[in-house]
Amino acid sequence: MDINLKEHERLDDLVLDGMKLIQRDDQFCFSIDTVLLAHFGKPPHQPVLDLGTGTAAIPLILTARGATGLTGIELNPVMADIARRNVELNQRNHAVRIIEGDYKKIASWVRTGTFATVYANPPYREKFRGACSDTQGIRRARHEETATLDDVMEAAKYALKYHGRFRMIHIIERLTDILESMRKHDIEPKIIQMIYGHRHANAKIFLVEGIRGGNPGMEVLPPLIIHEADGNYSREVLRMYGKAAPGEGM
Repeated sequence: MDINLKEHERLDDLVLDGMKLIQRDDQFCFSIDTVLLAHFGKPPHQPVLDLGTGTAAIPLILTARGATGLTGIELNPVMADIARRNVELNQRNHAVRIIEGDYKKIASWVRTGTFATVYANPPYREKFRGACSDTQGIRRARHEETATLDDVMEAAKYALKYHGRFRMIHIIERLTDILESMRKHDIEPKIIQMIYGHRHANAKIFLVEGIRGGNPGMEVLPPLIIHEADGNYSREVLRMYGKAAPGEGM
């Protein structure tokens, strides 16, 4: 397939299933956080919604886990265009659709309770808190300029069917805010997993799964380590990329 890259664009390897990903150097690019979230928990029940899909990396990774019935919504028209092209590039049109729009207005394009699983990798920082990029696309992906944490939860609550699952990755320093917002929006936190860059480092990010209308009670999974002492990816992360750890067979 011919790939026509536009200004600022490059083609990256998504690793899984031979998939490729168009990204822009003047927009937010997917990171290991995206991979961790897409591999969190069992393959999702369908249909699935990804709030703020960006390059569509999460839906594409989920197709490698066997999922179909995936929808990604993206406010930034530049990124929505890239997301559509990435879906087409990887021949996943049968499994993924991209909607350009604002998930704060989700009621205008879908009925409540439509989705069984909702994913979110939202901006981590509150507006104007911490260092801000001068590039609008990057700044809005990192800071809550276009959607707050409560906006994310409100959209997830609306989208999820009763007992549907919400999955999100976020930074540890906002853990209390997130758990409070989830409960306020009737999404009961059920599973948490802390993520460590190295075995002896402090956790900086975490994964959380909540159930719409779920009963109280939480499980904390064993920690997820990203890098071994030698700097290589851990066995768990290598498996996410479809690679065997050193000494293991595929």
